[in-house]
Formats: sequence, structure tokens, C-alpha cells
Amino acid sequence: MELNRRAAELCDEMLRWAQALRVVVHRCPSGATIVDCGVHAPGGLEAGVQLARVCLADLGKVELAADPRLPLPRVVVRTDHPAAACMGAQYAGWALRLGDYFAMASGPMRAAAAKEPLFEKLPLAERPPRAVGVLETHRLPPPAVCRHVAAQCGVPAEGLILLVARTSSLAGMVQVVARSLETALHKLFELGFNLSQVEAGFGAAPLPPPASTDTQAMGRTNDAVLYGSEVVLWIRADDATLQQLGPRLPSQASPHYGTPFLELLRRSGGDFYALDPLLFGPAAITLCNLDSGRVFRFGQIAAERLAAMLGLP
Repeated sequence: MELNRRAAELCDEMLRWAQALRVVVHRCPSGATIVDCGVHAPGGLEAGVQLARVCLADLGKVELAADPRLPLPRVVVRTDHPAAACMGAQYAGWALRLGDYFAMASGPMRAAAAKEPLFEKLPLAERPPRAVGVLETHRLPPPAVCRHVAAQCGVPAEGLILLVARTSSLAGMVQVVARSLETALHKLFELGFNLSQVEAGFGAAPLPPPASTDTQAMGRTNDAVLYGSEVVLWIRADDATLQQLGPRLPSQASPHYGTPFLELLRRSGGDFYALDPLLFGPAAITLCNLDSGRVFRFGQIAAERLAAMLGLP
């Protein structure tokens, strides 16, 4: 799929429009290119859309639209390559730690590093000349981190492009909420479903109000997906399998459903990666069987609950 090539070409375009996107481009002493989309740079909605597109290796469309239930916009995602876009690229499966530096890393550079167990099951690993990643963190990566990431990806530091935004930035919140579809794909993967049977996907989730801290932003964005997102998948499978899997896909299948995400994060000691991976799922999901023509729907959007969590009038 050449995930990194596609993302790198999109980044080249972003660099040309950096001023309009309100992002700032840095050349790290290591040689890597760092694009500040929301650490010190203001960024914005469009920077967030582009950030989400990079996360998806530009294999999907990302748009903002009115939310029919809440006085907020929603982030809408669609793709005809759900496994590659969502699991090969977008999934934040790389906990990047080096010294005192930490970031939640996503994007197609994960397919270049191919260190995660999921790449043993999904044939998406690649050896690109340039690697592209997205870091969710409050600090721009220092040279040592850039060199480490480049080495993990098998590219020279000059071939590494890192886009960075803190969770509470506008761009950062957009790219997190753009993961509604990804949560459904990840849940299917964790339940052992063959993702090659998923031919297309659509997801939408409300963009929460601004947050004063990154921790609060993490809570609001994840609650938006867990309680306000809608996903539709077009799948080739037998109806019995979909009827069996379906009830396990939405967020309400988790025993932690109803507890605000910030409280769950507190219980995990603040470690996002210590949370139960089966917690994450869309609020509601519709499965369209391309073989039988039948449609199955599971879960429900909890708009009133989410509005209360977000403090909406």
C-alpha cells in the first residue's frame, strides 16, 4: 500500500501551505523534519484534518460537519481501505519512550518499524525511503528521539517526518476524534475477526469543546468517541458471525461503560496503555453485509450522557 509514501507526499503539500495551516516547520539537528501542528504553533481545524489524513496514510477522507444531536461539529471519516488506513497507520500502537520523553505515536511509520504484534498478523509492514509519524505530546521531539525513531523505522534521520500536536490543541483534538472508525477496526481485530473482510468504513464523532489541559482533553475526546460516535462497516461475512460479534463491538459492551474516561485513566495510574484495549469502541455501530444484504445495528449514541460529561448547555 506504500503507506509512508502516501503520507510523505501529503506532508510535502502541508509544508507548502504551512503558513495557511498555522503550523511551523522545524529542521531538527538530527536532520529530521518536525511539523509543529499544536505544541507551540496555533494550528487549527484544518491542521487537525490534515493531521488525521496523515495518520490514515491519506487512504481516507476527513471532514467536519454539523452534529445532528449536539451543538458541536463532528469529525467524519471514511475509507475504502479500513485495515491499512486504520490499523496499519492510524492506530496509536507505539508508546514512544526515550529518557524523559513520551509520546503516543501513530501514523504509517509504525508499518516501517513493524514492532507491534499486530504486524505479525496484518501484512502491512514496509521498508520505505521516508517514514512519517504523528506524535501526541506536549513537547517537540529532541534530536535523540528523532534519531531513535528513524533507526526503528530503518530510515536515515533526514528521511523522517514527525507531525506533533498536544492533545489539548485544536488540531490535536480533531485528530483524536477522527479515530471513531479505528476503534471499531481495532475491536474487531482484538476479537479475532479477519479485517480483510471489511471492505469499507465510515465513522463520525462530535468534536468536544476546548480543554484547559491535555489530560482534560484526553478525557473529553475519548468520551466523545465512546458515547457519541457512529460507525458503519461494509463487510463480507456470514450473518451468524456478525450477529455473534456485533454486541461485543460498541463501547457499552465494556464493564467500564458509564465511567468518565478521566476516572478510568486515574485508576490506571495515568497510563493510557494500561487501559483495557477492549474498552475502546464506537457508541453505535451498523454492520452492512455485502454478501447477504442484511443490516445489523448494535449499541446506541448516548447524547444526553455525553452532553452532561462535556458540560454542554
